[in-house]
Amino acid sequence: MSTNFPEDEVTIIQEPRLWRDERWTAQVIKNEDDDGWAVAMTLRGEAEPALVGPWTMGRDKKNPKPLDTAAFNTLVKTASEVLRRHEQQLHAQLHKSLKLDTEEGRLEILLDIIPDEDNPYATLTARNADGEQLAQVRVQPNFRFSEASAAKWVESGFIKP
Repeated sequence: MSTNFPEDEVTIIQEPRLWRDERWTAQVIKNEDDDGWAVAMTLRGEAEPALVGPWTMGRDKKNPKPLDTAAFNTLVKTASEVLRRHEQQLHAQLHKSLKLDTEEGRLEILLDIIPDEDNPYATLTARNADGEQLAQVRVQPNFRFSEASAAKWVESGFIKP
């Protein structure tokens, strides 16, 4: 038996200035910076738009061009790409790695930052060429991760920096 809750229901809207599907809402808004128009793309459940960009004027050069299926689909693709790039950038900031040649062989040193609101921290991990974990320690989230700091950690016998 399926239970539907009102907050789970999505109303599909296809109006000249407002389009909504199951995931995205496109809203044409007055551009606050000039006399033109903008479009805001908001992912369902999010408070802020993922994308805000200029919108084309209509034929009367006064009102915005109405949204249509093709425009909405293009906006969804663009907004999705913006979110994907943002996620990739965030991942790159939170997960760093480097290779280090040592007497024991090549090691991979990883820094994984856990951005917890109350207690952020990071883990520093060493793995050998086979991917076997040799050591892991908890460090401050602002740990200076570099080849020099990684080498110093390895040379210390993996003592917490």
